[in-house]
Amino acid sequence: MCDSVVLGYFLAINTAYLILVLIAAGDFVRHLRRAPFSGYDDIAASPFTPPISLIVPAHNEEASIVPAVEAMLLLRYPSFEVIVVDDGSTDATLERLREAFDLIEVPHVVPGEVAVRGEVESVHLPSGGAVSLLVARKRNGGKADALNLGIDLARYPLLCMVDADSILDPQALLAIAKPFADDPLHVVAAGGVVGVANGCTVLAGRIAQVRMPDGLLARIQTVEYLRAFLLGRTGWSRLGGLLVIAGAFGLFRRDAVVAIGGMDPDCLGEDAELVVRLHRHQREQGRDYRIVFVGEPISWSEAPETARMLGRQRRRWHRGLTEILLKHRRLIGNRRYGRVGVMALPFYVVFELLAPVVELSGLVLVPLGLLLGAVDVAFLWRFLLVAYGYAVVVSLAALVAEEYAFHRYPRWRDLGGAVVGAFAENLGYRQYTAWWRVRGMWDALRGAPQVWGAMTRRGFGTADDERPDGTSGERA
Repeated sequence: MCDSVVLGYFLAINTAYLILVLIAAGDFVRHLRRAPFSGYDDIAASPFTPPISLIVPAHNEEASIVPAVEAMLLLRYPSFEVIVVDDGSTDATLERLREAFDLIEVPHVVPGEVAVRGEVESVHLPSGGAVSLLVARKRNGGKADALNLGIDLARYPLLCMVDADSILDPQALLAIAKPFADDPLHVVAAGGVVGVANGCTVLAGRIAQVRMPDGLLARIQTVEYLRAFLLGRTGWSRLGGLLVIAGAFGLFRRDAVVAIGGMDPDCLGEDAELVVRLHRHQREQGRDYRIVFVGEPISWSEAPETARMLGRQRRRWHRGLTEILLKHRRLIGNRRYGRVGVMALPFYVVFELLAPVVELSGLVLVPLGLLLGAVDVAFLWRFLLVAYGYAVVVSLAALVAEEYAFHRYPRWRDLGGAVVGAFAENLGYRQYTAWWRVRGMWDALRGAPQVWGAMTRRGFGTADDERPDGTSGERA
């Protein structure tokens, strides 16, 4: 009986992901048909395009903060400001910004529309006034608290939350703002794609060449990001149940965020928690609203390249998920909250929260049953085929859909690397991350102290990096 339950679980979870991939693929087809009429030039030139406040929380980012801000200031968009919140850095983050942009300290009054725990120590503006940049320094209070200060200081009706180590495509703001321009009365939030920057070539703060990472660990994560972050979230967006907008790149209506009190500094998954709380508030207010995912805009970030950093990241992510589901457990299965309550949240409980527990249990019980004679060899092959073979098919389907729609990886060797990653994901990677995810769940259940954990960045390639034979390996 137990073996049938485990087999049925893996069959259900992979089928659910395949359905999301197919829904997303259909959405990509519609996107390609509309692409020639996207009207980005009109949005860029229109005086009615809503201005955006980019909020960049920063803690000990002295090595990369200046080029990151310079690149953001060059984004293509008619009107926006960049707000950098130095969250109690102990390095020279503020000094680097002061030198690069000739910052001067100015008297400040924090509006107080959103609660901020860390004391605001200073606010700085460029002396010439020509650059739309504001830098605020506060005592360390965590990423969510830094974002809350940025929300409080923002002047514009749309908020774009961006990580300090992220690289945005030049038209990213135009693309992610389009849903707000098309449906300003109903869209309250939009998420964008986060791509793996490992292996890519960066020139002047831009991704000049997209490449698959060399390391197997980063390749696996690239496939995982395509399946879960691009295809999965696109599918949920189409179903009206999008629950996660990555903190590395999301756009929100400021009045909607202020109405619910900003970010929750007590939750490690503050980005997803904000989205769930937006759903909850809008539903309880009886409003007609939309929270959408846009597959086109890209924010590029480095993925962990060591098993230790990957484990910390997944432990933190799963703890955040557990905290969110516990905090909003009243919504789960509640028809009052529409598809979010009856579809999305139950899915996350059964197929996201509990998945590592079931997977680790299966890895223990199936071999044990085989040794004790309770499980036959035929069942073992069925288990491996459904649990891991089916998962490879889902990953390959996601890769095909992404390649058809966006063609971001132009080299054959990149696609070959992605296929290798799709197979390798099931050979130790999933089992390793399942262990760390279970630990994250346990941390949340027992109320362990929250620890973000440091992540060492390797940096990006340069424009001079070429293959030994002088070619790029691009496909015809």
